[in-house]
Amino acid sequence: MFEWYDFYLYATLVPFFAALFFPKGNDTAALLSAFATYAAGFLVRPFGALVFGRIGDLVGRKYTFLVTIICMGAATFAVGLLPTFATIGWLAPVLLVTLRLVQGLALGGEYGGAATYVAEHAPAGKRGLNTSWIQTTATIGFFLALLMILACRSSMTTAQFAAWGWRIPFVLSVVLLGFSVYIRLKLEESPVFLRIKSEGKTSAAPLTESFARWGNAKVVLLALFGATAGQGVVWYTGQFYALFFLTITLKLDYQHAYGLIAVSLLVGTPFFIFFGWLSDKIGRLKIMMFGCLIAAATYFPLFAGLTHFVNPALEAAQERMPVSVTAAGCTFHLFVGPWSKFNDCDKAKDFLTKAGVSFTSHEPAAESATKVVTTVGAVELTGFDVKAYGDALKAAGFPAQANPAQVNWVMAELILIVMVLYVTMVYGPIAAFLVELFPARIRYTSMSLPYHIGNGWFGGMLPLLATAVVAATGNIYNGLWYPIGVAVMSLVIGTLFLREAKAGTGSFDC
Repeated sequence: MFEWYDFYLYATLVPFFAALFFPKGNDTAALLSAFATYAAGFLVRPFGALVFGRIGDLVGRKYTFLVTIICMGAATFAVGLLPTFATIGWLAPVLLVTLRLVQGLALGGEYGGAATYVAEHAPAGKRGLNTSWIQTTATIGFFLALLMILACRSSMTTAQFAAWGWRIPFVLSVVLLGFSVYIRLKLEESPVFLRIKSEGKTSAAPLTESFARWGNAKVVLLALFGATAGQGVVWYTGQFYALFFLTITLKLDYQHAYGLIAVSLLVGTPFFIFFGWLSDKIGRLKIMMFGCLIAAATYFPLFAGLTHFVNPALEAAQERMPVSVTAAGCTFHLFVGPWSKFNDCDKAKDFLTKAGVSFTSHEPAAESATKVVTTVGAVELTGFDVKAYGDALKAAGFPAQANPAQVNWVMAELILIVMVLYVTMVYGPIAAFLVELFPARIRYTSMSLPYHIGNGWFGGMLPLLATAVVAATGNIYNGLWYPIGVAVMSLVIGTLFLREAKAGTGSFDC
């Protein structure tokens, strides 16, 4: 739980960090760069899985994830001490990315060890129930990060939080680090690992045995594309992308957005345990596949429902006043650096995207046309001027912020709870499912890689890719095509090629 708390502090503050650690001038591009830094911690997780997974299968489960918690805690504490872009320029995002990479490496070695450790202590008929408690920790860590940030932001002015208050949740994590290290020092080694070690059955080359031998490598690939990839995108859509959609697109103030997400996490968390328990009764795979199916089928109406119930004025303005951008030479900015140049087309699309406005893009009729032409209803704007664009959107009825008096809180909360329930369906049983796929001598290594590629790459890249798709296409919902496509891929591959492991057989201990 502490490790997830550390990792998701940054994730929760991504929109805020865009202004602190990246140059001003194009808010959407800075946001994309902040998301890219967020994604960096996820992209490196599989490498942590390889490094620490190998150590865990050679040396033992306990001492490996004792090292990972220290790495994570030290990196998180250091984030709280970082100077910002205004102080040291481009060195600030470089240092931030470096610390995110350390966090990602540590987390890459953490999950496989925790899941393997608990599963190897659990009775055969209760592995789903026992390991599902691990699955709650990611959501609880996210919940605690939300509460800590909300407490800090509510107890000081916006200027104080921007100047120094954002550092408090990171610096205070050192207290939790000490507590976690103390607990882990008291743990006993996994009985299954001790047994195979005493019998001389540990693997001398867990990486080679896991990935260079087709029999096991095939299972790793099927677990990745048929289970963890879909699980990863459903997890991050239902929790993080939903939060970003509320605050960035729908312009709901952070206090109410954090509150809505926190309640959905609080209500949904017990269902990790429920679906873990249920997977012991009816099987793990069918629960996860149904979660991918129902998520893919309903994401578009669910997010449209959030717009309808959270910011009805935005929905009404969009229907009444269609917006279009006609320009040539628009560029696509995924990462911002000293090399980045922004023309009027880029600035116009950036302005509309950060305003939560959907728009259509057109090429100019004349090839020689160089100026961007934007229409807001019947109003035509030539070139780019911040004030003119702002006035046009205001006159057309596009709200600058969601009006809390117009929010249907009950329906918005129900939608968020439904999406968290999808998360619990795909995530609750997956730890038990993965540990039962692989033999004990290479279990830590074999299960860690597909889990962290599925969650770190497919899931962790979701906010960056979805936001980039929205900015490029102009439709606030088009980012959902990414999680839907990945969920459908896992549904097809998992249904056709994966089978339930034979839980409870002696092979689990071999």
